[in-house]
Amino acid sequence: MKKLILALVLFISAFSAQSQKNYLEESNEDFSRRMKWFTDSEYGMFIHFGLYSQLGGIYNGNDEGRYAEWIQANQQIPKSDYVKLIETWTPKNFDADKIAKLAKKAGMKYLVITTKHHEGFCLWDSEYTDYDIANSPMKGRDLVKELSVACKKHGIRFGTYYSIIDWNHSSHDIPDADAAEVDRKRWQNPTLVEGKKAEYVQYMKNQIKELIEKYDTDILWFDGDWADYWTLEDGDDLYQYIRELKPDIIINNRVSKRKTFKKDFGTPEQNHPGESLDHYWEACYTMNDSWGFKTNDDDWKSPEVVYNKLKDINGKGGNFLLNVGPDGNGDIPEVSVDILLEVGKMLKKER
Repeated sequence: MKKLILALVLFISAFSAQSQKNYLEESNEDFSRRMKWFTDSEYGMFIHFGLYSQLGGIYNGNDEGRYAEWIQANQQIPKSDYVKLIETWTPKNFDADKIAKLAKKAGMKYLVITTKHHEGFCLWDSEYTDYDIANSPMKGRDLVKELSVACKKHGIRFGTYYSIIDWNHSSHDIPDADAAEVDRKRWQNPTLVEGKKAEYVQYMKNQIKELIEKYDTDILWFDGDWADYWTLEDGDDLYQYIRELKPDIIINNRVSKRKTFKKDFGTPEQNHPGESLDHYWEACYTMNDSWGFKTNDDDWKSPEVVYNKLKDINGKGGNFLLNVGPDGNGDIPEVSVDILLEVGKMLKKER
C-alpha cells in the first residue's frame, strides 16, 4: 500500500510539473493578442513619485545629482536620516482623477506610476513593510488604489513600476552612518547580505502579488535589473510567477537582464532606435531632465519636440512613455500640464 501511495504521489507531482504552463514559450498568436491593446495605445504617462518628491532635488542645501529620485545615492544620505522623510511626506494635493483626466486630454492611453522606487518606500499600504504610505502623515489614503480607480473610470490602462533594487530593505548592504565615505557605486549596484536573497525575492513576490490582486495592474514595469545579484534565471522565475497570477498582464524586459531579455517589450531610455525593431518596445523620456520633481530643472521639452518624438517613435513601431514628476504637494508642475495639453491639441487636429 505504501508503495502504491508513493507511486501515486510521484505521478501527481510529475503530472503537475508537466501541466504547468511555461509562459515564456507562448505562441506568437497568443503573444500578439496579449500585446494588442498596448501597441494600439502608442502613448502613455510615466509618473515618478515618492519620498524624494518633497525634496525637489535639494537636501541640506545641496542639489548635486542629475536625477532627483536618486538623491539618496547622489548625496549618500545615511538610511537613518533618509527614512525620516516619511514623517514629513504630505502630498495632500495628489488628485488621481485629475491626473487620469489630464492623461486622457493629452491623448495618452495608459499610465505607469512608481509604486516603489529604489528608495524602497511604497505608495500603498503593504502588508510586508512599515515603510509605506500607511505610516506617513498620509495614513488613510492609498494613492495606488485612487489612481487605479481613476484610470478605469476614464478608460486609461493602469500600470505599476516596481524597483528590483531596494535601499531600505534589510537584505541590501546599504551604508548608514558611514554613507558619505562610501563610493556611490555601492548604491548603484548594491550587494545583498549573505543568506538574504531568498528572503528578499519572496518579499518582492509578496508585494507584486498585492499590486496585482489589490489594484488589478495591467502592466508591471521593472527597473534595477543591472544589479549583479539579479540573474537571467531570477528574471525568468519572476516572469513566470507574475504570469501565473495574471496571464494577460504585460511585463517589461527589465524584469530580467534588459540587454538579453526582450519580453514582453524593450525599454530604451532617454533615446530611441533609428529604425524598427524585431520586438515590441517602448521609449521612455523625461519632460525636462529629471524623472522625479526637481526644483532647479527648467530644461523643458517644447510641445513640438514631444509631438515629433511621439510621431517618430510610433512610426518605427514603438510606444512613447512620457514622464511627469509631481512635487511634494502632489501637484504636477504647471509647465508639464501645459506641454501635455498642447500636444493633446496637436494630436486632436490629426483626427
